[in-house]
Amino acid sequence: MEEKLIQRLESAVQRLESLSCGFRSSASSGNGAVDDDAPVDPAISAYQDLIDQFFGRVSSAAEKIGGKVLEVTKVLEEAFSVQKKLLINAKQCQKPDHVGLAEFLKPLNEVIMKANTLTEGKRSDFFNHLKAAADSLTALAWIAYSGKDCGMSLPIAHVEESWQMAEFYSNKILVEYKSKDPNHLEWAKALKELYLPGLRDYVKSYHPLGPVWNPTGRMTVSAPTSAPSKAPTSRGPAPPPPPAASLLIAEPSKASSSQPNQGMAAVFQDISSGAVTTGLRKVTDDMKSKNRADRAGIVGSSEKEVRTSSPSVSKTGPAKFELQMEYTYEVDLVCDLLLMITWVVENQIGRKDLVIDNCDAKQSVYVFGCKDSVLQIQGKVNNITIDKCSKMGIVFTDVVAACEVVNCTGVEVQCQGSAPTISVDNTSGCQLYLSKDSLETSITTAKSSEINVLVPSASPDGDLVEHALPQQYVHVYKDGQFITSPVSHSGA
Repeated sequence: MEEKLIQRLESAVQRLESLSCGFRSSASSGNGAVDDDAPVDPAISAYQDLIDQFFGRVSSAAEKIGGKVLEVTKVLEEAFSVQKKLLINAKQCQKPDHVGLAEFLKPLNEVIMKANTLTEGKRSDFFNHLKAAADSLTALAWIAYSGKDCGMSLPIAHVEESWQMAEFYSNKILVEYKSKDPNHLEWAKALKELYLPGLRDYVKSYHPLGPVWNPTGRMTVSAPTSAPSKAPTSRGPAPPPPPAASLLIAEPSKASSSQPNQGMAAVFQDISSGAVTTGLRKVTDDMKSKNRADRAGIVGSSEKEVRTSSPSVSKTGPAKFELQMEYTYEVDLVCDLLLMITWVVENQIGRKDLVIDNCDAKQSVYVFGCKDSVLQIQGKVNNITIDKCSKMGIVFTDVVAACEVVNCTGVEVQCQGSAPTISVDNTSGCQLYLSKDSLETSITTAKSSEINVLVPSASPDGDLVEHALPQQYVHVYKDGQFITSPVSHSGA
């Protein structure tokens, strides 16, 4: 009886070993290459269904519009295709370290940088379309989530938060083309549905905790340590060539602390000391503004990052005054893959000596949560955004794109040079000071009150002339349409 039982067990073990070998041979061919005849993974099939179902509407509307909109839509399609390949490769590879993850995400980073390049330079008629598409691609960075300590939100929350950045420009499209061209409305609505609910529901169903890696798969390709002409190993195809100034070039940090970060936090720490910042000088303690009495509050362009102390800290987060190489959209969240340079001034209270000098036309300035402070921007910048500030004064020279005031109370903005557009949204109390070079500035207001514009007088020695922008309007239906005019008050 016992001999028969042993024979049956040995027979069962042999069958299991044969099945295991057959599975390995069908799952891979050519030393790690994907077999085209292998069954399609349900998660990959669902991702292709996502593209077929939602992206078709975006592409169809873009073809009717043409021009730059069609061009950025093709880049959008390329980004989703690249992420599909990354998901396939992730199921063939082991979970990499932060260096390997940076190399793994390099193809996606190239496409996102390509979309961001389309928004630079001279502002086109479809600028809102380009910004909506480029900003929406940050949602694809959910694939970089590697754990709760990586510095990112969970993939589902990351997709929703990323769309909030793009929705600002998407809503502008809906307002601008509401009664003009329905193709633009269709494009904006289809773009939103691609992410919400499209990508969000896909991530929720298949990758709520990040991409699925193969514990028994091959190792991911790490950053090369020798000459790039060295022949690759036979276990997989050669990795794509890295971009010239990629944000995801991961080199070991020579100035890392004794307690290094883990996950994505370590990735961005290595990025900040990589090839994109090789031309900057190392900032020693005696060079920092907080340790120099002669330059308190002044940030030089040659400094990589400067943090100044604040007499008080807002409840929303710590005070910031720094030049960031990453594109940030929350106080303490850095998980975007776009290569953008932004001066971030956050939660400064009672500071009258904040200065940013020697700016670059490709840099942006983001001011958030400041109160009772004054900021001077000496030089030309690409864009200025003032968000949730109170009793704040901004003095700038030139701006390439626009100066935006959002959700503020009692702010003063002075333009000493030129600015194509000044936008005031959901703001109570705003004083705009224009120079002679900025009299042709286009001023847009929405849900705002107490907006006054001061312009130079006709005489050289005259005082500034103040003009109040109307906030009440009368709508009269006449000849088949509504005629809108500002309310005028008269009387003794």
